[in-house]
Amino acid sequence: MIKVGIDTHSGFCGGVIRAISTAEDYLARREGALWSLGAIVHNEAELARLGDRGLRTVDHASLDSLGKGDAVLIRAHGEPPATYARLKELGLSIIDCTCPVVLRLQARVEEAAQRAQVIIFGKVGHPEVLGLVGRSQGRAQVVEDADSLRELLDSGLIDVSKPIELFSQTTMSPGSYRELEEKLRKAAAGGLTVHHSICAQVAGRHKELSDFASSHDVIIFVSGSSSSNGKVLFQWCKGINPRSHIIGGPEELRPEWFTEAESAGVCGATSTPKWLLENVASAIQDLVF
Repeated sequence: MIKVGIDTHSGFCGGVIRAISTAEDYLARREGALWSLGAIVHNEAELARLGDRGLRTVDHASLDSLGKGDAVLIRAHGEPPATYARLKELGLSIIDCTCPVVLRLQARVEEAAQRAQVIIFGKVGHPEVLGLVGRSQGRAQVVEDADSLRELLDSGLIDVSKPIELFSQTTMSPGSYRELEEKLRKAAAGGLTVHHSICAQVAGRHKELSDFASSHDVIIFVSGSSSSNGKVLFQWCKGINPRSHIIGGPEELRPEWFTEAESAGVCGATSTPKWLLENVASAIQDLVF
């Protein structure tokens, strides 16, 4: 008989909860669609649930197809200043759900860009990173890892004889950020200021997941295929427990994963809804028994 546990720390982060609650409240009070500028959350199952309630997704290239006065939701990732200007130019109503943590980070990046060279540790092209670069008026440089940092320094786009300020996308790995800091500090002859900008809720997940992953025979990590946070946290889980598997929903479970296992743990990304974790846990019970 297998025991199935759900990680109590998994599920939506505060910023995503706020954005989804705002969308649900809007759709409950008004008729017509609400347009999310980009997917409100990187989870296909949750997007389908919200789509049934009237939430629609629109990309930047299609904004001019919306009607004047239509409501557009800025998701938790945030947007650069140019996006707000474009929405106002088109006469669209803005519902700003940028995460407060991201808003504070945007302000810090904007201030830093006026006094120093700014480097952002993050995923190139990620919505949050695009917003941060926009707040620096396009001057910030983005690096994804130590190799891209070396390429950036070798290119001369960063002058190591002048002050540098380092920030991180809020959902990046704390360990990787520390490694990047160490490498940059050796090269930054003009001085380096490091801002601890990883979300505290995300940073704490690594320790929590370590404890959870090591306490079960098998780990089922539930995440949307486009979740950057999910990819990072799953790799962390797999490093702790090799019998870790990542799925998008219960239909992807495989009976052979649980051979000779006495316990299974279900956890997920900050973009994974609790209801989906519960569905997966229930499906494991049905599958094994």
